Amino acid sequence: MKKLLTPKGSYGYLQNRKLYTALRTVLFFLLSIGLYVIGLVTTGSNKNLLTIVAILGCLPACKSAVNFIIFLTAKGCSEGLYQTLIDYDNKLDTCYDLYFTSYQKNYPISHMALKGGILCGITENANCDCRAAEKHLDQLLVQEGIKGVTVNIFSQEDKYIDRLSRLLDMNLDEHKDRESILQLLYNVSL
Repeated sequence: MKKLLTPKGSYGYLQNRKLYTALRTVLFFLLSIGLYVIGLVTTGSNKNLLTIVAILGCLPACKSAVNFIIFLTAKGCSEGLYQTLIDYDNKLDTCYDLYFTSYQKNYPISHMALKGGILCGITENANCDCRAAEKHLDQLLVQEGIKGVTVNIFSQEDKYIDRLSRLLDMNLDEHKDRESILQLLYNVSL
């Protein structure tokens, strides 16, 4: 049986979350509408306790709707890039479909790889400012007290694949904060 939710960092995560949040939003609104209609039918007036419960039920429904809108704008890794990068999944610490947000801009990162103290990623969005994304991730790592990590974000597939190939050839020790780095990436992305 296929899992209901794709884990964060897996290929297809953003697409799965779009579907999940859409279904959840519809369910929450239907539940609120249903409670309101039941109260209206049983009492003949909207001045009842179920109307209050239905109105309060709109709060999580609206929060879910906002989440859906955010996920709707996020684009994940394309199938073509995924097929190209799948070979690196067993050799490096990799994650897909990361969408970082900041006060100024959003940074959609299709794929990231970590080896030693080198963290590199690729964006397929032509509007993504790679230097600003690197700076944003550097700041997040420093805020968490993680030092000695070099962040590179690429916008060209051939340069990124070349970088991954060179990473495989490098003999780097595992970074002491490897788990913290990966956890931070998951925590600060959508």
